[in-house]
Amino acid sequence: MSRVAAAKVGKKGIAFDTLVKEAKLAQKKAYAPYSKFHVGAALLTKSGKIFHGCNVENASYPVGICAERTAIVAMVAAGERDPVALAIVTPGKRGGSPCGLCRQTMGEFARDFPIVLVGVEGQVANARHTSLAALLPDAFDFEPAHDPRLKKPQKKRSPKPTGA
Repeated sequence: MSRVAAAKVGKKGIAFDTLVKEAKLAQKKAYAPYSKFHVGAALLTKSGKIFHGCNVENASYPVGICAERTAIVAMVAAGERDPVALAIVTPGKRGGSPCGLCRQTMGEFARDFPIVLVGVEGQVANARHTSLAALLPDAFDFEPAHDPRLKKPQKKRSPKPTGA
């Protein structure tokens, strides 16, 4: 995983290999009795804190939550709002990519940040790098004039005349 270790992210220069190690720890805590597909996530924020997430399944499938969203929820619960990097660890040769719900949830807090997807099979870990912008190029959002992240002043609209 030398390619993972070489990348540094965030103000404090956290190495991606650190995020991957943290995601592996989170993966061990996953609750996946139905799919047996344990996922771990480690989300780095602008402050340098790392938030963990793991998938939690439920007999009523839609009630389950993915590791990526669990990490986002932990970030928000701690009062943070600025993710800067994410590592996701899944079983298999190729690291699993976040689902659409997770991509959109991440897009609520950032337009882009680096993501490493790690697939673990036995003692072999294969990493591939991507970004939120690559995974979600056209995120759902309100009009740009209403999006505070874009910092554009909102134009006042004059009311439409009624009657006549």
